[in-house]
Amino acid sequence: MPVPWFFLSLALGRNPVVLSLERVVGPQDTARCSPGLSCHLWDGDVLCLPGSLVSAPGPVLVPTGLQTELVLRCYKDTDCDLCVRVDIHLAVHGYWEEPEDEEEFGIAEDPAIEEPRNASLQAHVVLSFQAYPTARCVLLEVQVPAALVQPGQSVGSVVFECFEAALGAEVRIWSYTQPRYQKELNLTQQLPDCRGLEVRDSIQSCWALPVLNVSAHGNDVHLVVDIPEDQRFGLSLYWNQVPGPAKPWWHRNLTGPQTITLNHTDLVPCLCIQVWRLEPDSVRTSICPFREDPRAHRNLWRAAQLQLLPPRAWRLDAPCSLPAEATLCWQAPDGGPCQPLVPPLPRENVTVNKALEFPLLKGHPNICVQLLLFLVPLTLAPSEQVSTWEKQELQECLWADSLGPLKDDMLLVETRGPQDNRSLCALEPSGCTPLLSRASTRAARLGGPLLQDVQSGQCLQLWDGDLGALWACPMEKYIHRRWALVWMACLLLAAMLFLLLLLKKNHVKAAARSRAALLLYSADDAGFERLVGALASALFQLPLRVAVDLWSRRELSAQGPLAWFHAQRRQTLQEGGVVVLLFSPGAVALCREWLQDATSAPGAHGPHDAFAASLSCLLPDFLQGRAPGRYVGAYFDRLLSPDAVPALFRSVPVFSLPSQLPEFLGTLQGPAAPHPWRLAERAEQVSRALQPALDSCFRAPGTGRGMGPEAEDRT
Repeated sequence: MPVPWFFLSLALGRNPVVLSLERVVGPQDTARCSPGLSCHLWDGDVLCLPGSLVSAPGPVLVPTGLQTELVLRCYKDTDCDLCVRVDIHLAVHGYWEEPEDEEEFGIAEDPAIEEPRNASLQAHVVLSFQAYPTARCVLLEVQVPAALVQPGQSVGSVVFECFEAALGAEVRIWSYTQPRYQKELNLTQQLPDCRGLEVRDSIQSCWALPVLNVSAHGNDVHLVVDIPEDQRFGLSLYWNQVPGPAKPWWHRNLTGPQTITLNHTDLVPCLCIQVWRLEPDSVRTSICPFREDPRAHRNLWRAAQLQLLPPRAWRLDAPCSLPAEATLCWQAPDGGPCQPLVPPLPRENVTVNKALEFPLLKGHPNICVQLLLFLVPLTLAPSEQVSTWEKQELQECLWADSLGPLKDDMLLVETRGPQDNRSLCALEPSGCTPLLSRASTRAARLGGPLLQDVQSGQCLQLWDGDLGALWACPMEKYIHRRWALVWMACLLLAAMLFLLLLLKKNHVKAAARSRAALLLYSADDAGFERLVGALASALFQLPLRVAVDLWSRRELSAQGPLAWFHAQRRQTLQEGGVVVLLFSPGAVALCREWLQDATSAPGAHGPHDAFAASLSCLLPDFLQGRAPGRYVGAYFDRLLSPDAVPALFRSVPVFSLPSQLPEFLGTLQGPAAPHPWRLAERAEQVSRALQPALDSCFRAPGTGRGMGPEAEDRT
């Protein structure tokens, strides 16, 4: 069910008060003055040109207040229009200047000078009236007799009758003099509608007005126009902007009844609705129901944008007027907050949709516009209350695209005092640091050179005014000079670290490569070969370089088993590696065969049997005592008993696998072996890798050699 937001019959105000209005007969505008004054209304409207402020030559007549009153301008008893009567209060401002020589030497005043002081005052007062979609300006000539001319005193008022306006319209009235001696007065007023006035029988447009309901439902706003079917009417949505005329946003000629849906993001405080019957001289009635809606004010914040206007101007674009202040600020490239240049450049009130330009001599990419937007405090229900004067800050470095990226320049602020006293300070995050001070900041350390740069013209002057000046001094040469030694030290340190890392890497690499391992085994059957392959793969995952004939079949076929073994053994031992003899029932049988008959030909075994080919080279090392430190023996627990290994090969460590894996791995890795706990983890990994191959080896046919005496019987 829609939540009622406003229920309006072309009215503004939730509870309109019924008013009875005075009737004025005749279509002519008139003017009348308070006693003692004389006034005259110029014929026809004039151009609305306030002009610039000028200094008063002496006492002048200026408007000091505006009051309005609603009346009915009637042509017949039942043919009236709503009209706004304006009462302008006037006063005398300013004094005659006394000649200096008269005050000092007592010289009598010249009668020719005294005569203007005793004369009457005359003023041309302009009244500007705006109510969408019309605007008027009238000129009133007012004269005050000399007897009433008392500086600073009110002299009376002049009444203009009257400006015609539509029911429910929002009207704006300005008053100023020509020439203009002070800021113009202004007044905004929301006129009542037919419900708020006893005029239903006098104003024909109130006889059959469309009824407009405005309600909110979720994120949508519904405008329901309740009029009889087939009755045509016009509906317009517009932005009631100040200053300037209203800006149409949406307009349709419709046939009733109608429902128009708006999204809540379309709402802004100055969005107004105007409706009228499509008949000749129909009265247009306007309402602005969103002026106090919090969502409308936040939408206005989001819609506000800063636009660049070359060469150094900018503009705040927004659909409605909103209070804002702007100033220039200096954005350092380190990403810190933009520092406002106040003083010497003061904050300036911003008029939306109007180009502004700061009085800069030169542009700089570090100069940005800082804009502070204010949210007007609203009088709402307690659940909708908005905190007083919420603020939002916008910042744009508008000229960065044309002037390049931010520079690491130092901004110097020059202030000028009496008797041409000048001082310079540098704008830093901690504040404005005086040059030549003892502070521990970069500006203080470089105070003398920066002062010389300003005097020698090496700094860019950005602004020059009566209160001071702004200078942007490049810091590149100081940065290069200061950081040259630091960079050299960093480079030297980096080179030393790189050298140490390289040496450490080479040492680690050498330590890892010094423990190369050559695996020699007897290819008893396919199951045992898979077990050897699993062991070689597991050892390869450690910091070991593993060589095994299983991975070198092509080289073995090309070179022959003996030549391949000689080459691998020589390389392994030269690098400080170790030769691993994997004993199996077949290997034990070959060893005993060689020990019993050393004249057996090595070629009597398979073409890839490197173990058989190596025995002729291995036995001399063991017989002559050169094996310790160069050879390691190993066997698998369930394939061989410890006593089955020939006694000649027990001069080197012989390990049972996988039960003695930690000791076996520690011997293989030598000095590069890790801590015991780490070694135990690696042994566990190798054991898990071997287990599937061990189980497969024992299940496969032909692996029932067993251990001990049974194996010896088959040799």
